Amino acid sequence: MATSTYAIAIGSNRRGRHGAPASEVRAAIAALDGVRAVAPIIGSAPLGPSLRRYANTALLLDSDLSPPQLLARLKAIERLFGRRRGRRWGSRVIDLDVVLWSGGCWSGPGLTVPHVAFRARDFVLRPLARIAAGWRDPVTGRTVRQLHQLVDRARPRD
Repeated sequence: MATSTYAIAIGSNRRGRHGAPASEVRAAIAALDGVRAVAPIIGSAPLGPSLRRYANTALLLDSDLSPPQLLARLKAIERLFGRRRGRRWGSRVIDLDVVLWSGGCWSGPGLTVPHVAFRARDFVLRPLARIAAGWRDPVTGRTVRQLHQLVDRARPRD
């Protein structure tokens, strides 16, 4: 397969062997090959039942791996960091998700690209807009910047 670019979302809200969540995120970035750009780490409120805030970022990665091969690599890194399958939206040491792929759309067992929920998640779109604002969602045709503006506008203000 030719080299592709992937947008990967990374999050952590539990201490692990690398330290606090932001340190876990930095260690996960270091474990990946082909990283081209990394957004600043941001804090975000949890979804679902977890009470712990998340450290989130996004990165662009160049790889010769197909989407399912990359997913397998990301899941292996999650296991190395101590991630165990558990309840949905529970606390986790590390979460690595394929958000976008330069090849467009992909659907297979355990993986759908673009990520099915990324368009509604500020904690994915905000960092991704810092490094790939012009990347177009192959489903809606909107850029990451436009998607983030839609989510940002919908959020209640303090």
